[in-house]
Amino acid sequence: MKKTLLKNNLFTALTLFSLVFAFSNTAYAHCQIPCGIYDDHARIKQMLEDSATIIKATKLIADLSGKTDAQSQNQMIRWITNKEKHAQNVISTISDYFFTQRVKSSQKDYVERLKKHHAVIVAAMDSKQNADEKHAEALRKSIEDLAQYYPDHKP
Repeated sequence: MKKTLLKNNLFTALTLFSLVFAFSNTAYAHCQIPCGIYDDHARIKQMLEDSATIIKATKLIADLSGKTDAQSQNQMIRWITNKEKHAQNVISTISDYFFTQRVKSSQKDYVERLKKHHAVIVAAMDSKQNADEKHAEALRKSIEDLAQYYPDHKP
């Protein structure tokens, strides 16, 4: 009787866990287990795409900033929201993927790598907090400076 109850409870717990996991909307940069399936260069390209979106957003925010009609205000809010979302994407990618899995204290150039990764986070934060294109361009440049560590590997 106890074994059957234990099996049923275990089955119920696993089923609930599976359902929660299956219907979760949380997206992670990549797993944090040693699965061996990585594409560092793809993450660099994605961050460059995020920075391009931020650059475009800052230009359009500036264009819309003097307008007071409802449609312009709506569009400006949408661009601000997207600018901040893409800056957060960069911050998350550096923090959750590169810092936790790719920057290792055993690397000979650890301090230099750490500084370059940190520069990307700071530039993304500045881009998130400001609507000046110079911050968005600084973000793009910091990602390009980081790209040397993650070249494209053709299979």
